[in-house]
Amino acid sequence: MLLEINDLHVYYKSYWYILKVLNGVWLRVDKGERVGIIGESGSGKTTLLKSILKILPQNGIIPRGEIRYDGKNILKLGDNELTKIRRKEIGIIFQDPMAALNPVFTIKEQLYDIIKHKMMIEGHNPSSKELHEQAVKILNDVRLPDPERVLKSYPFQLSGGMRQRVMIAMALISAEKLLLADEPTTNLDVTIQDQILKLIHKLVTEKNLSTILVSHALGMVYQMTDRVFVLYAGDIMEEAGTNELFNHPKHPYTQLLISSTPRLSSVGVGEGIKGKIPDYRNPPPGCRFAPRCPYVMDKCINMKPGKIQVNRDHVVSCYLYD
Repeated sequence: MLLEINDLHVYYKSYWYILKVLNGVWLRVDKGERVGIIGESGSGKTTLLKSILKILPQNGIIPRGEIRYDGKNILKLGDNELTKIRRKEIGIIFQDPMAALNPVFTIKEQLYDIIKHKMMIEGHNPSSKELHEQAVKILNDVRLPDPERVLKSYPFQLSGGMRQRVMIAMALISAEKLLLADEPTTNLDVTIQDQILKLIHKLVTEKNLSTILVSHALGMVYQMTDRVFVLYAGDIMEEAGTNELFNHPKHPYTQLLISSTPRLSSVGVGEGIKGKIPDYRNPPPGCRFAPRCPYVMDKCINMKPGKIQVNRDHVVSCYLYD
């Protein structure tokens, strides 16, 4: 087991209230395994990924829970150990490269900085020539044409697809064991999305990286993952192998989520899921999907269901299977 998360709670504090976002999340990733996380916008997917790297905003707090990575509890590590993990073992692709890349530094300066820090952690102080060779190599790896020009460019001088490839390159420098991909094709047109996904899939396979892919695109998740977790309003609703989950979804939320996905063979536009994600300032005490669930029972409203093993590798959090 490379990564195991148990009973993770994450809150955001403001002057007036506390947003209780993650509500006892569990997750596991084996070595070399590709895991998907699906769910509506606002479900806490990005918060979950940032918790793994402990890069929550200043108002984010973790009152309870455990994140065990390679045998260590991330939440109890010091700054030096965390920096080593972020620089050398876990990489992250953010959903918005323009927000993640520094607009006042060239790609060269930003890539050099990441490469240099990683090599220094490994005990080697690289020369300018070594830094340049490594930077050109990683840009070639992500199929960026004319890497010399890209290195001299500022982020705003590159197209959306090129910026995303730079983000992937930066993530791969750090990702020796685990890659976190947070909506890696957001804001890209369809043809570029396909190129980026194929690129990520190829590089992950070549490096045998464990991967957590967060996406709204269920087709992408189906093609690129081995196992899927369904996250709704900060709760894991269901976990199963990818084929099992998409072909035999158990939780009402998973069923509605999959059925509302547009299909080329469909006629008209799907209705979607009625209702909206609860207010995190005062979330329901029981199942957070209860206010929208077509099968809601009295106990769903007042008491959160536990993990129920449907079969050997299929877990659901729903009283329908209790």
